[in-house]
Amino acid sequence: MNWDYFIYFAFPALIFWIFGAVAAWKNISIWKVNMFTIIGLFIFFAFILLIWISLERPPMRTMGETRLWYSFFLPAVSLITYNRHKYKWIPTFGLIMAFVFVFINILKPEIHNKTLMPALQSVWFVPHVIVYMFAYAMLGAAAVMAIYLLFFKKGDVQNKEMKLCDNLVYEGLAFLTLGMMTGALWAKEAWGHYWSWDPKETWAAATWFAYLVYIHFRLYKKRKHDFALVIMLFSFLALQMCWYGINYLPSAKANSVHVYS
Repeated sequence: MNWDYFIYFAFPALIFWIFGAVAAWKNISIWKVNMFTIIGLFIFFAFILLIWISLERPPMRTMGETRLWYSFFLPAVSLITYNRHKYKWIPTFGLIMAFVFVFINILKPEIHNKTLMPALQSVWFVPHVIVYMFAYAMLGAAAVMAIYLLFFKKGDVQNKEMKLCDNLVYEGLAFLTLGMMTGALWAKEAWGHYWSWDPKETWAAATWFAYLVYIHFRLYKKRKHDFALVIMLFSFLALQMCWYGINYLPSAKANSVHVYS
């Protein structure tokens, strides 16, 4: 198995996710939304598993490989959110975002070799990356909801809509916190210390505090919806810096132990 086979798994998965999104939009039935989306997830994960076996390491090193996980977790998170809150646009969001990352990986495949540097050969590697990718997917869904409420929704923002944003942020921040904790344990094992204010660690802390500001603002200023949503969007921008933005910072390229390219 190699990266050339990706398209043969990605396209069928996308087709099933399309069926699931259409079923949600037309309110056909919840079980069909679940069935189509889950089949797509199984097909997509089959490629992840096969490429994992082929590489003889978790496919989590390069940006292309992290996009692979993001493409998987976005429909999964969207399905969970849809089942909890019944917003019919949620599966479509997962589909569109997954399509974007799949399309990027098809157009710009990166080198996927078996080499894994010693620092990445840790028991914490897999749980740390998976937890973070799940957090990114949850917080990405919250950001899309914030954009919709700020720029596209007609009329005042309702409390139930803000409740959805709050729940996504609560859950996303919980996984983000777990990711930071597993990362600290990994750093202790690999480099002998839990925290070093590496550029990625600094942005991770900034992101964590930014979402904490959103949560506290919502607790004490419940009626100022628009300002809360702006805080969330700025927090999401910080998250993008934490994920891939540091790869383009001169200071990170020179000093960060998290830039592996």
